[in-house]
Amino acid sequence: MNSAITSCEHPEPLRGDGVLNSHEGGQGKKKDGQPRGLSSNHLAYSILDIPPWYLCIFLGVQHFLTALGGLVAVPLILAKDLCLQHDPLTQSYLISTIFFVSGICTLLQVFLGVRLPILQGGTFAFLAPSLAMLSLPTWKCPMWTLNASLVNTSSPEFTEEWQKRIRELQGAIMVASCVQMLVGFSGLIGFLMRFIGPLTIAPTISLVALPLFDSAGNDAGIHWGIAAMTIFLIVLFSQYLKNIAVPVPVYGREKCHTSKFYLFQVFPVLLALCISWLLCFVLTVTNALPSAPAAYGYLARTDTKGDVLSQAPWFRFPYPGQWGLPTISLAGVFGIVAGVISSMVESVGDYYACARLVGAPPPPKHAINRGIGIEGLGCLLAGAWGTGNGTTSYSENVGALGITRVGSRMVIVAAGCVLLLMGIFGKIGAAFATIPTPVIGGMFLVMFGVITAVGISNLQYVDLNSSRNLFVFGFSIYCGLAVPSWVNKNPERLHTGILQLDQVIQVLLTTGMFVGGFLGFLLDNTIPGSLEERGLLAWNQTQKESEETTKISEVYSLPWGIGTRFCASSCTRCLPFWPKLERGGRGEVGVSQLTLCSRDPSEEWPKGATDTMM
Repeated sequence: MNSAITSCEHPEPLRGDGVLNSHEGGQGKKKDGQPRGLSSNHLAYSILDIPPWYLCIFLGVQHFLTALGGLVAVPLILAKDLCLQHDPLTQSYLISTIFFVSGICTLLQVFLGVRLPILQGGTFAFLAPSLAMLSLPTWKCPMWTLNASLVNTSSPEFTEEWQKRIRELQGAIMVASCVQMLVGFSGLIGFLMRFIGPLTIAPTISLVALPLFDSAGNDAGIHWGIAAMTIFLIVLFSQYLKNIAVPVPVYGREKCHTSKFYLFQVFPVLLALCISWLLCFVLTVTNALPSAPAAYGYLARTDTKGDVLSQAPWFRFPYPGQWGLPTISLAGVFGIVAGVISSMVESVGDYYACARLVGAPPPPKHAINRGIGIEGLGCLLAGAWGTGNGTTSYSENVGALGITRVGSRMVIVAAGCVLLLMGIFGKIGAAFATIPTPVIGGMFLVMFGVITAVGISNLQYVDLNSSRNLFVFGFSIYCGLAVPSWVNKNPERLHTGILQLDQVIQVLLTTGMFVGGFLGFLLDNTIPGSLEERGLLAWNQTQKESEETTKISEVYSLPWGIGTRFCASSCTRCLPFWPKLERGGRGEVGVSQLTLCSRDPSEEWPKGATDTMM
């Protein structure tokens, strides 16, 4: 966005170090040692800055490691219901695939989507409906797949058992992603956000993780000692030691010196996983853990999956349709659509949080529409590649932006490239597939607790002294837990005579976040209450600020001159996701003019006055 500022300077010129400094060349590099952009001074690099290439690579790897826990968790949670709990090699293929697709979706989002530095990855919002669909009688795993001694992972029979389940997930995700693209690119997300407030979002996000306590508890219960140590280490690093700086050697051009790095704040999960993993290895080598498969703690051994690394190829290129042609069922589609709605609402919040952290103005409507549409395209690609999941914006990496104080888009581009490489390098996925089960369980318990807290934190916008709000939230959460529990225990009670309708109802009613989110939405929009009481006044304030500030920003325009020099016809301007051209220039995006001193049109232009363009 270009801003024409006419300044009337009579006797004195503008100070060279004043607020209105020009930036040469239109490049996002630093000038005079100061970062360029709309950010405040606390940022090392703002969104339009381009750090040195080696720093981009280092910070890109850091973003990959920050998202690692969530990326690895999704395939590992799905493994049991896909009948893959005794096939770590296929689990490693799923991990590599989700790495690869996340890299593609990250690059699409940064270049063509909302254009904020947000990493894309697997979403927990799709887990609940996916597990609900796989719990239907049609898709329950046969008993022989639960016994490791009866499973031959290379047999065609076993391969068909898990592949037909993931193909069903693929089809449901691909159809549901079309709904997300329609909502995004049509601009419908802006209309929906008028009715979706904190009392809808809080139970929806909280119920993404709450129903998974049973799965996390079972994994941790394989060996509670190992799981407890993993939890202790994550809490120790992320909460108690987060402000402890570790000196690290830095090699300059002339000499070596030390610099402080907040290691525990940046890598708490990774450090805890590595230490717990190492402890399990030591206990395995010393035979402190039992060697009998039926004994308590056997799955804490590191040699139970040791052959995965030797079997996995060094390089494996994931491709669309690698598990076969996707299949579609009505029940799966409706369930995943519920997850799509939850994912969209969470992503909109991530956009505003990211913009605030990287010194950019709040995203305008066209950028939000484009971002949600590109996320839908990412889910379509994830379904085609067969990750068993979709993609969404990663809140963990939005928080990492505030820690590193680097908000450059190029860093996330580097992170996307790292994800692509990790997806192709097959041994990486195999390594993460060998993590002992109780270590994974301990990590899940912490992560699911944090996700639940993130959902509840949305209540900060509402009046918690209001009995109306307490009833809406409490009733929604409780029903989101009680209804799915009853339906899972009494599936035969849901009988309409139409099999497909029975499956749709069962999937929706066993998806806690759908039940809680729907009740929160219904009650919040029907029970009388003021906008301030419901939290909508504070919730919508960021959107009003967005409309006022985006006219002076270059952040959200499309790259390579799209919409300004190319494709700038009147037809494209009507599209809800296309950057809006303001009057005042040939292809200039959002040109605004500000006169810093007023003068009568009949007056002569003051001597020495300058016309300052910024």
